[in-house]
Amino acid sequence: MSEKIPEKMLGMKLPGGAKVQPVTCDVPKPGHGQVLLKMKAASLCGSDLKYIYFEHTDKTGGARYDDVIAGHEPSGQIVEVGEKVDDFKAGDRVVVYHIQGCGYCDECRKGFYINCQQAERRAYGWQRDGALAEYMVADAATCIHLPDFLTYEDGAMIACGFGTAYQGLLRAGVSGNDRVLVMGLGPVGQAAVILAKALGAQTIGVDISEERMEMARKAGADEVVLGDDNAVDNIMKLTGGKGVEAAIDCSGSSIGRHRCLEAARMWGNVVFLGEQGTVTFEPSPLLLHKNLTLHGSWVTSVGNMEKLVELLDRKKIHPGQIITHRFPLRETDKAFEVFATGRTGKVCINHEME
Repeated sequence: MSEKIPEKMLGMKLPGGAKVQPVTCDVPKPGHGQVLLKMKAASLCGSDLKYIYFEHTDKTGGARYDDVIAGHEPSGQIVEVGEKVDDFKAGDRVVVYHIQGCGYCDECRKGFYINCQQAERRAYGWQRDGALAEYMVADAATCIHLPDFLTYEDGAMIACGFGTAYQGLLRAGVSGNDRVLVMGLGPVGQAAVILAKALGAQTIGVDISEERMEMARKAGADEVVLGDDNAVDNIMKLTGGKGVEAAIDCSGSSIGRHRCLEAARMWGNVVFLGEQGTVTFEPSPLLLHKNLTLHGSWVTSVGNMEKLVELLDRKKIHPGQIITHRFPLRETDKAFEVFATGRTGKVCINHEME
């Protein structure tokens, strides 16, 4: 593959205050162990929306996102490779794991770059230029080959949301023996429903949004319950009074988290995926006496993301099915405005719409 690469490109920055800033900048050059991607799809994440687009606050450490091109859910095609890149070549289609760590700490050696605590840790769209541009430089170590069956939009879904949901299901050991409660049916919750089904489980989705409840039905949820004061009672009725084997909180809300503990059956697993917020509960009746296992789960590893790509390819599942809105790169401002309503599925920047 040979493609003429321009000198300049369009990119999008998030200066805060619910604003998107278009910029014209140089097309980057791949260095040692890096590749240059022509971006094909890049989706928006709730963390982009909350911590950069609106608040412009640093909740995770090391923020530098006012100086970088935004976007940490990239999928694209390699157009140039740097020195010492052996596993990829121009023309390859890839999804990008959205963080590069130091490479030498315990967590990096496990492939959990997300958990790297060293100063070298850099996330695309946060501390280094990301996916909301025409081109992006990525470390080859964070790239995963995209099978022919999976589209670029599928790849963008995998880069963060589906990877996060998959890791949570792995933490709970979900299988065909289980009924899985998914609390909160935003994009990560939709992904959790789809993947729990792929692993053979029965699924119960809960939300307060009628739009998102309908999305979960279309995604294959076996049951969908309104997240009102009767939610736990209704879940218990659906499970013969025993509760669910696994409860995955994707809401990040205190009520959602508490209800997961309430609805989990004896010896069950509860996973907290949703970011931020708080929860207060009585450990004895809700955790100890039920012999529950409570897991925290944050994103996934490069290795598990590769396994997820293989699973989706084998099961012939398109993660892009949860996309409800698509915009070209130049309309990124409109994309964030729509995403901020809280009534969408995934919102995707499709670079091929330009």
